[in-house]
Amino acid sequence: MTADDTITLFHAPHTRSSCALTLIEELGAPYRLHVLNMKAGEQRQPAYLAVNPMGKVPAILHRGELVTEQVAIFIHLADAFPEAGLAPGLGAPGRGPYLRWLAYYGACFEPALTDRALKREPAAPAMSPYGDYDTMLDTVTRELAAKPYLLGDRCTAADILWGNAFNWGVMFKLVPETPVIADYVARIIGRPSALKVAELDARLAAEHQAAVDAAATTG
Repeated sequence: MTADDTITLFHAPHTRSSCALTLIEELGAPYRLHVLNMKAGEQRQPAYLAVNPMGKVPAILHRGELVTEQVAIFIHLADAFPEAGLAPGLGAPGRGPYLRWLAYYGACFEPALTDRALKREPAAPAMSPYGDYDTMLDTVTRELAAKPYLLGDRCTAADILWGNAFNWGVMFKLVPETPVIADYVARIIGRPSALKVAELDARLAAEHQAAVDAAATTG
């Protein structure tokens, strides 16, 4: 850990940045929040578009570098704070499967979930990044059928990512609430880090809605 290892997280409640914040809490890393009110469209203002032209969160500033994209943020932070034990080190047992599941999330799960949410048929097998939805999901859940976490008895950053993703998928009826998925989600969102972030997000979301309502009244 360097002299000032503070992470700046660009955050909006109830978004993918909530998962990144949960990881930061798990790591026990120092951080500050740059909160964006998405209800007011702050993510589309020039100040934030200079950080991420896509207008999306999360994004982080750490050790003088900007990192966007959920998977990149997870890899960077879990490796940057190895004392937390949330990532197998380079060359350590489990490093390959750990990276596999992080990449699989971005390359397969997210595209499949988007197609399902929009009721789009997947592309032809030769063009689809995930093949078909059921195979994509079964590939992950088979890993969890006989063990609590993706790498066995050890919770890693990959589990923080997948547990939160499954939780949102179940809530929006995009992921089936099978016993395996339900048990896995409960293990992840019941952790102190996740509970702390959920409480913070509820407060921030209420504040943001109040600010939008007040602006509408005065406008």
